Amino acid sequence: MSYWQDKAVLVTGGSSGLGRMIADSFAAAGAKIVIVGLEAGAVEAAAAELRQSGSETLGLQGDITRQEDVDRMFGASLERFGRLDVLVNNAGRSMRGKVLDTTPEQFRELMELNLIALVRCTRAAVPHLLKQRGHVVNIGSLAAKSAARWVGAYPATKHAVAAYSQQLRLELEPEGLHVLLVCPGPIARDNPRLYPLEGLEDVPESARRPGAGVKVKAIRPEELGRAILRACERRQPELIVPAKARLLFALAQLSPRLGDWLVRRKT
Repeated sequence: MSYWQDKAVLVTGGSSGLGRMIADSFAAAGAKIVIVGLEAGAVEAAAAELRQSGSETLGLQGDITRQEDVDRMFGASLERFGRLDVLVNNAGRSMRGKVLDTTPEQFRELMELNLIALVRCTRAAVPHLLKQRGHVVNIGSLAAKSAARWVGAYPATKHAVAAYSQQLRLELEPEGLHVLLVCPGPIARDNPRLYPLEGLEDVPESARRPGAGVKVKAIRPEELGRAILRACERRQPELIVPAKARLLFALAQLSPRLGDWLVRRKT
């Protein structure tokens, strides 16, 4: 029997993209799935597809930046499955712009989704996860380990996610909670989103692409989904993809000047 058989997994931002692939990976391993998303039609379509493939799946529409929606969705999930084994904090977004041109209001708005909403969901989940020696999976970014150019407030929000993940590990791992920080590079998509640059000064055209044009091979989301399952089974603290990025981060810790030079060369 699979380790994941009949375990309950809640994925925020699970109706499309990486979140959907993570949900698919857990479902294929026998888990029960809760897909949370902002658009009701997309959530129900994704849940219906998973049910057709044989997975017991619940789709819940809601806005995780609203506490009342978080309370409602976690309540519905627990009512349906009676347990929670994994929370995947996947919902979030990037942006484009130079950091000095990014306003405090833009920082606050992005932090609300990428960090504060993640905190809301984690606080709702942890009491139930502790009963199962469960898992919190926080989707960060390579930008959680090293800042990047042309992406406004995004690295600051993901660095905050990395720090929060470590705090959770330090405080709750002795009680049985596993916390995994996932730091992927650009995700390969059939129709990649191109970010608009209108009104942004001195931002190169390459920044329109996923990863703001970073020179790293795009990661297949289904491969990353499977890697996340393996990392959870091994109770790893971090998953950095591609693995060679770990060398860049280690060098940057030893020599920030060298790290900055390498980042400039890669973007």
